[in-house]
This record gives sequence, C-alpha cells and structure tokens, in this order.
Amino acid sequence: MNLAKIEGSPSLEVVNLVLEKKSRGEKVISLAIGDPSFETPKEIVEIAHQSMISGDVHYISSYGTLEVREAIMNKVRRKNAIRAQLENCLFVTTKFSIYAALVAVSENPFDALIPDPGYFYSEPIILAGGRPVEYKLAPDFSLDVDEIKCKITEKTKVILINSPSNPTSKVLGRSELAELYELCKEKSIYIISDEAYEDLIYDNRDHSSIGSLEDSPEFVISVFSLSKSYCMTGWRAGYVVAGKNMIYLMNKFLENTVTCFPPFIEKASAYALNYGDKYIADFKNKFRERRDAFVEMLDSIKALEFNEIEGAFYAFPRYDKKLGNSIELAKRILQEQGVAILPGVAFGPSGEHRFRLSFSGLEQDSTEGIKRLRTFFESRASD
Repeated sequence: MNLAKIEGSPSLEVVNLVLEKKSRGEKVISLAIGDPSFETPKEIVEIAHQSMISGDVHYISSYGTLEVREAIMNKVRRKNAIRAQLENCLFVTTKFSIYAALVAVSENPFDALIPDPGYFYSEPIILAGGRPVEYKLAPDFSLDVDEIKCKITEKTKVILINSPSNPTSKVLGRSELAELYELCKEKSIYIISDEAYEDLIYDNRDHSSIGSLEDSPEFVISVFSLSKSYCMTGWRAGYVVAGKNMIYLMNKFLENTVTCFPPFIEKASAYALNYGDKYIADFKNKFRERRDAFVEMLDSIKALEFNEIEGAFYAFPRYDKKLGNSIELAKRILQEQGVAILPGVAFGPSGEHRFRLSFSGLEQDSTEGIKRLRTFFESRASD
C-alpha cells in the first residue's frame, strides 16, 4: 500500500474550510460537490426495503447476484452497444471499481495515462502501485491522440478516459474514441472508460461507449454508475464490463477485500437498470433546465470564460491569472463570499486559473452562489 505517497488534496483543503465555517454557525453556499439534490425515486427505495424485509441481508457472490448481472448485461447491450455476456459483468461500487481494475491490470511498476484536466485518478493509481502520467487535452477538452502517443512508453499499461467529463463537461466523439481504441489495440494497452455521467448529455448529443468498438470485451474496461443517472450517490452502486479474465481478477480482489456488496442494493440496482429509463428522462430534463439557467447567470460574469457545458453538471470557467492561483482564489471566495468552489489545479496542472462549479444542488443555492461570485469578480475588476 502506497498511502505515504499520496499528497494532500487541494479540494479537501476547501472542504475542511467549509466544515470549519459551518462549525462556527456560518452559512456556506456550496457549488463544489457533484451530488444531485433530487431524491432517489421511491420505487427504487421500496425495492431495497422489501428486499431487506424478505431476508436479503446475507453473504452473496462477490461477482454480484445473477439478477443484477443479467440486468447489467442487458442494459449495456441495449444502451451502450457493448457485446457483453454474463461473464463480462461485475457489480462493484463506483470509485472502488477503478481501483480494482488498476490492481488487476498492474505489473509493478506501471504507468497509467490520465487526462489533464481530469477527475481524481492519480490516487487509486498510486495505491495500485502505479505512476500517473498526465496527457493534455485539446483546447476544447477533446482527446489529443498525438499527445497520448507521445506519452506512451513500454511501462504504459492503461489509459483512462472520462466522458462526459468531470470537470470539463466534454462529451467525447465516436471518431476520436475509435482513433484511441485502434492505438491501444495495436499496443495491447487497456482502456478504463469512466462513463458515470453517460445519461446526462444535452443538446441532442449522443453518448458513445468505446467498449462498443470491440467484438467482445477485451482491452476496454467500461465503468458505470447508478449515482447520477438515478440520483443514488449514497448507495455506492456501480458496475464494470470487461474481458472475462479481467472480471475474474477484479473479483479475486473483491473476494479478498470487501467480500461482497449488499444484496438489497443489488436488488434495487437491477430494478433501476431494467425499468428506470423513465427516471433518467425526468432527471435529464431537470438538469438541462438547470444547465440553461446556470449558463445564463454565469454569462453575466464578464471576468470569466467557459466552454460549452455538453454533459454532466459542471462548469469549468477560466479567470485572469492576475487573480492568483486557483487554490488561493477558492479560499478567498469562501472567506469573503461564503461560496465553496473547487480549485481547477486539483484536476491537473492544466486546470490552473480555472475552478469547478456544480449546478447539481439546490437551485436557490446556484442563484445566490453565482450572485456572490459576480460580486467578488466585479470588485476585483475595479481594483
């Protein structure tokens, strides 16, 4: 275990300041956390409740129940065009799935390429005994495959991608995914594809799963979540679709760590995957409305520039370098305006002089938070 190698998180610095202010009774508006304010649909909750009452509270297979694995298989065939069989499916809590996959592919020492800016993948890579190597994205946050080629060495075992992206909201196109897939297939490099926000895509864009480019799962490890699609963040429900041997290795890791996941959560997850499209459609429409209102408000802050929000529920605006680094900026905004944001550098060096905002919370918080941000930046413009 390489815990000593993991540095302190810039985002946790902000979180700790938020907790400190709240402990003093101060009001803090959080635009920092990606946790939908909507509740899990009652029907899904009731399935879990009835499952517990009926006695589904004992050990089960670490692969997951047959019911949930069949639901996973049918869902990725239907919605993601991934040609999966039961042997390719594993139920595993969302964030842990990436760590388990890294442990399964690792040959110490190994390199794992991660997007810059991108989600917090460095820590699980280090824990798995690897070295995170950043690859820069194109100016519009799409993949720069030539940049990725330059970063590949004989130690490179896996490349991580995320679409729609946290924090950039970028939705990767099928042609760039195909180019990356061919490169990785040629060099026998695994791809871990984080598709946690697959259902939150706007403006008639389509989500493409890179795993659909394979005749059967082999090099692509597709990671999915129920957290955002069904507003089940606290349930820690997710799943992986990968090659048969990869699933076997990941399951071996689960057997020797968490043993298995709660059967009543798997029962509810199977129901959501089989019958939950109506919930997804409702949440997506609501998030689209929030996105549109958020963009209109953010446009009123002349000091900020931001890319189009194509998916997920984040904005990643850029500000003038003269205002200092993003960690100090986040601290000042929290101290002066009582608004919590995440510093862009937490998502990689290319995130410096940016910050991440979430519009997943209460609408009144978004409105008041943007109002306070406008006040902050307007006061700096007059300095």
